[in-house]
Amino acid sequence: MNLNETQAVHASAIVDAGAVLGPGTRVWHFSHVCGGARIGADCSLGQNVFVGNDVVIGNGVKIQNNVSVYDAVTLEDEVFCGPSMVFTNVYNPRAGIVRKDQYRRTVVKRGASIGANATIVCGVTVGRFAFVGAGAVVKRSVPDFAMMAGVPAHQIGWISRFGERLALPLSGNGEAACPHTGDVYLLRDGTCILLPASPQP
Repeated sequence: MNLNETQAVHASAIVDAGAVLGPGTRVWHFSHVCGGARIGADCSLGQNVFVGNDVVIGNGVKIQNNVSVYDAVTLEDEVFCGPSMVFTNVYNPRAGIVRKDQYRRTVVKRGASIGANATIVCGVTVGRFAFVGAGAVVKRSVPDFAMMAGVPAHQIGWISRFGERLALPLSGNGEAACPHTGDVYLLRDGTCILLPASPQP
């Protein structure tokens, strides 16, 4: 384990040899980080978090209590994982059949938030600054800035990078400003983008 004085690993946590933790990263009670994990700076891993070997976690990521980040999952910078949310890596698991060669990769893009008790079924991409509501089950990839809810998850709106709902239609075209920052978002043919005139994330 590569450590420096700015990191904090609770005495009850296990960080296997070979794991890389960036400066300022904290690992709390009863968590386990496997030796192949690569975790960036200023992250927080709450109580009872598991991080697998084939996992990459960016900077400023917050993983709340009771979350397992299994092999083949990548979390980009500033991702939020709510309490007890779930990642999977095998689409059709069986206890008696080994399918480690069939893992489907999952990517959660920069700034996305996943609510408590949500499930991300393997093989999808959750877009930049998207918001997955509590308890949702995501089976398909999620666009940038999309708000998702339900079982299975469906899009209910658009959200700014600050986390404010945008006054945009679900599809088609439109333009709206974040109520908090004033950043302007453009919807064209169902794709939402932050206009270049706004400070880019």
